[in-house]
Amino acid sequence: MQASTGTQAVDRAATLLVAILESEPPPTFTDLQRTTGLAKSTLSRLLSSLERHDLVSRSGDGVLRPGAVLTRFAHSGRPYDELIALSAPRLEALSEATGETINLAVMVGHEVEQIAQVASTFLMGNVNWVGMRLPLHCTALGKVFLAEGAPLPEGRLERRTPETISSRIRLEAELATVRERGWAVADSELEPGLVAVAAPVRGPDGNVVAALSISGPSVRIGRDQQEAFGLLLASEAHALSAQLGHTPDKSRKAGAA
Repeated sequence: MQASTGTQAVDRAATLLVAILESEPPPTFTDLQRTTGLAKSTLSRLLSSLERHDLVSRSGDGVLRPGAVLTRFAHSGRPYDELIALSAPRLEALSEATGETINLAVMVGHEVEQIAQVASTFLMGNVNWVGMRLPLHCTALGKVFLAEGAPLPEGRLERRTPETISSRIRLEAELATVRERGWAVADSELEPGLVAVAAPVRGPDGNVVAALSISGPSVRIGRDQQEAFGLLLASEAHALSAQLGHTPDKSRKAGAA
């Protein structure tokens, strides 16, 4: 009986919290009493508990809003935690298959930011890219987002190396290839001798929410290896996309989802 009562209290508190998070404009005590049908004493007790844990805050005019705990969470890097956790087995599998550096990245503004990495098993080519933000046009990860419609920043494209594609016309031609085959390559475009291959990870609506990459020195990742890595990445990215709820269009080419 006590367990049942405890569960009911948790359910009611959860319902209140969701109502506060989803209400526009933010509700008052009277609004919540009307929408939930809870007794005044019960509603007051539940809200007091949520306030004690900083899940809800009440302003001087009686308006209820998400508390400090939820606000800190929303403005931290932690919203990526679930994506990082889901991708971890994929990153490990790619690492075991290739021995090269494996990264997961998201788009932030007009740059790509790496949020998780498995280091290379080789001594040569080990760099910690986590937290770094890099241009879109000269990285394989960035080209994945550009191929799906992400806008380039205005002005001249930075030429990082002699191999960087700084012509918008030439870059668009390459992005068409990326869309066609389902993976991107940046060969000595960010740094001389650094090769990266990347593939898109899609959310439930089909939009690209992240990208997976394999990177290493050009002495280990030649043309043939780039294609093999691209197909491997497309397969792992497809599996991760499915975990995120993406169902690929049957008309799309295999490996391009």
